[in-house]
Amino acid sequence: MHAPPELHTIRDHLRFAVSRFTQARLSFGHGFANAYDEALYLLLHALHLPLDRAEPFLDARLTDGERDEIAALLTRRIEEHVPAAYLTHEAWLGDFRFYVDERVIIPRSFIAELLPDGLAPYVRDPAAVRSALDLGTGSGCLAVLLAHAFASAEIDALDISSDALAVAQRNVSDYGLADRINLVRSDLFANLTEKSYDVVISNPPYVTTNAMDELPREYLHEPRLALAGGDDGMDAVRVILREAPRHLQPGGILVVEVGHNRDAAETAFPRMPFVWLSTRSSTDSVFLLTREDLIAGR
Repeated sequence: MHAPPELHTIRDHLRFAVSRFTQARLSFGHGFANAYDEALYLLLHALHLPLDRAEPFLDARLTDGERDEIAALLTRRIEEHVPAAYLTHEAWLGDFRFYVDERVIIPRSFIAELLPDGLAPYVRDPAAVRSALDLGTGSGCLAVLLAHAFASAEIDALDISSDALAVAQRNVSDYGLADRINLVRSDLFANLTEKSYDVVISNPPYVTTNAMDELPREYLHEPRLALAGGDDGMDAVRVILREAPRHLQPGGILVVEVGHNRDAAETAFPRMPFVWLSTRSSTDSVFLLTREDLIAGR
């Protein structure tokens, strides 16, 4: 796709991109909720402009080289349905920027909304947390947030994918946390020693088999291993709940994201006293259990 010669300014290209995104029926859900926000982000990123200050530049005319670069970016987004994060190799969780590519799922997690407050009030003293585990770390994003939320904690971050751990290593290094975050290749708890933690978090694969078959094209660029959760979305969750008590300190807490699968979780574990945590965008996508809850709910 070439930029039409009638497009001169950023504003022109923004209008054109939104129209084409809408016409192509693109799916949004990897950081942006609509065509306008994503198109503006891609344009600002391509032009190396501040992502939070579009207005002063909207009527600036573009060079031919800039027009070509934007056209190439929009072509891949429109024709191949590549998510924006893979095109720019960056994703944001709040104020935190992470490198991403197609070796990892694009960071998005309700748990990320809970960590800036140190999981209050369930963790009464963040400074007292000495050890934490991110189970299925992917890009390492939640491990980095854990390290910032619990400044005294040593963090273990596990993933079954060596490719994912290579991306996580880059992000851990970018934040200068290599001395606090230990990356381990493991299928959930399988390769973990008997070490136990004050806090364990996990955003495991939880997309049901039926939902996997209906995913928009954008999601097919992500590693299937990081999405598919079995018939009811609970395959990984079953393992986590079974094994977690051995890896939690007395009074330790487990926080797990299950997306839209609250009913499936409560059906699979009818005796488990789930505490469902509210975030800005959800009231029943993340549950919390203490070690004692896990043992009692078996």
